[in-house]
Amino acid sequence: MSVQEEIETLRTELHEHNYRYYVLSNPIISDMEFDQKMKALEALELAHPEYDDPNSPTHRVGSDLTKEFVKVAHRYPMLSLGNTYSESELSDFFDRASRLLNESFEIVCELKFDGVSISLLYEDGKLIRATTRGDGVTGDDVTTNIKTIRSIPLQLIGSDYPENFEIRGEVLLPWKVFDTINQEREMQEEPLFANPRNAASGTLKLQNPKEVAKRLLDGYFYYMLGENLPSDEHYDNMQKAKSWGFKVSDAIRKCKSLHEVFDFIHYWEKERNKLPFATDGIVLKINSLRQQQLLGTTAKNPRWAVAFKYQAEQAVTTLQNIEFQVGRTGVVTPVANLEPVLLAGTTVKRATLHNADVMTSFHLHVGDQVLIEKGGEIIPKIVSVTYQNNQSKEIEFIQLCPSCGTHLVRVEGEAGYYCPNETSCAPQLKGKIEHFISRKAMNIDGIGAETVDLLFQKQLINNISDLYTLQPAQLIRLERLGEKSVQNIMKAIENSKSVPFERVLFALGIRYVGEKVAKALAYAFKNIDALARTTTIDLASVDEIGEKIAQSVVSYFADINNQQLVELLKQYGLQFAIQEQTTVLKSTILDGKTIVISGVFVYHSRDEYKSLIAQHGGKEASGISAKTTFLLTGDQPGPSKVTKAKSLGIQMITETNFLHMIGESEGDKPVQTQGTLF
Repeated sequence: MSVQEEIETLRTELHEHNYRYYVLSNPIISDMEFDQKMKALEALELAHPEYDDPNSPTHRVGSDLTKEFVKVAHRYPMLSLGNTYSESELSDFFDRASRLLNESFEIVCELKFDGVSISLLYEDGKLIRATTRGDGVTGDDVTTNIKTIRSIPLQLIGSDYPENFEIRGEVLLPWKVFDTINQEREMQEEPLFANPRNAASGTLKLQNPKEVAKRLLDGYFYYMLGENLPSDEHYDNMQKAKSWGFKVSDAIRKCKSLHEVFDFIHYWEKERNKLPFATDGIVLKINSLRQQQLLGTTAKNPRWAVAFKYQAEQAVTTLQNIEFQVGRTGVVTPVANLEPVLLAGTTVKRATLHNADVMTSFHLHVGDQVLIEKGGEIIPKIVSVTYQNNQSKEIEFIQLCPSCGTHLVRVEGEAGYYCPNETSCAPQLKGKIEHFISRKAMNIDGIGAETVDLLFQKQLINNISDLYTLQPAQLIRLERLGEKSVQNIMKAIENSKSVPFERVLFALGIRYVGEKVAKALAYAFKNIDALARTTTIDLASVDEIGEKIAQSVVSYFADINNQQLVELLKQYGLQFAIQEQTTVLKSTILDGKTIVISGVFVYHSRDEYKSLIAQHGGKEASGISAKTTFLLTGDQPGPSKVTKAKSLGIQMITETNFLHMIGESEGDKPVQTQGTLF
């Protein structure tokens, strides 16, 4: 046997043993034998790099290399499912499909996995690319991280698979692994993951595949797309996928009647709690792909599928005490500490009380028996008090900040109390830094909440401007930060200096100034100096800026500490003025016109169309009204917007017509977007 043949034989054997262990849960060799085969393959590949294969089992572990995720356009958009919460709504779905099809049909019932949606592309039986849902049109290429999931095949079994196809599924974090991770984070005083879905999502976005591999993610698959699929039936295609090595749940059933559908739903309402992963409902799909095509989609959801969501589970437990947490804007949130109780597959120890009004409405005492539930099976909350311990004094909302001791204040008309000490209240300072570095703000990748806390504890940063004084020598000495991580952090900090003014303004964390408001202010005043000098009257004249926002902006720039902060950030080279090319109008053809955008577009993104509208003198609005000039429609525009536009006699124009109107060409041939699916 030649070296190449020996390598290929070992790869085939290891793929087979991976499948038996992680998918079938039926290994036929010991862990030691598996490890010996893996080491033999590693040695051969190291000695003969000319036979390297990116889908070799040795590449599953991942490397320490970090990289930015590349954005990839989906061949078929990943739409979301419409949700129902009652059997009557399911009956409506069934009746609507029956009426539209006017022929018999089958429904396939499946578990609704509570994880992260993923789309895998296979060519000639090999995994080529893995992409997250993203915005449904484009997602992140996470192929390297997906390869670390051992239940996902890198090379398919058999030979009867299509030459190329996509398969959609869910990346999950098993309950057991989730609990272990949170136990470790709790011991290290790190923030806990709210649920397995959040943990899985965060894991997939890790830049170090080796760390991803440690999280022991799993993957289940539920839909296939392509030109030459094995069958016109969705159910049969998934059985084929299972034979090729994909993990497809056994909890899948073909139903011919609503009675059978309801039997399936009732059975899994309780049984799902015995599963090793999180589920939050049942998915119903029309079985025939031909019939799916006939039913089509709305702008957001397929008409041939729907999700039935189970009601949130509830449990009774004892209130131990209430603690008060301070957020980045100073808002104080009461959190109930509870006697641990099992709820929807996890042990619950805490529940949010939202604000002073909600907390006071329950008249809580230490020792009260409280009914809790998981809203959407994510964040536990108190629903009611089932027994009141009147032997204990009612817990009152605090008057002083639990972190810095400053008297709390409450703005008239608002529910929350907040700490006004923005300059020296530790949770606020750290929260502002976390907001500043976030993706939608300055996008300083490589620094997360844990790193911010560490830098703060070591007194390397005290506010956002300190980020620009950090030196590699300071960071390299810190735990969990290797040389490559430090290089990436320093690069991200430097790159943030080119982030446009509107995002810098959002990143400052001015109360009530979100992304949209920051953009409106940036374009209205053009630079930070003009904005800092303005009055509440001038601010209120800007579209979408009310009195509350105007007062907050004026108060922010009146504070000497904020003035000094902005000056420092200017010195470090951040962008505090709109770039000239974004303010110069290309034309005035849309002057005085108000345009609403709806649908899926192929030549430009929605944000790019918003920009084009502004560059040609128009105004983009979110909702149809009598002031709307026309509705710019892509593929599958929102039915409600179309209906309202028609009722008001508002013109609807296509993407191509709009581009011709403003003198822009369509550009390159667009990516195919037919055959939409969530």
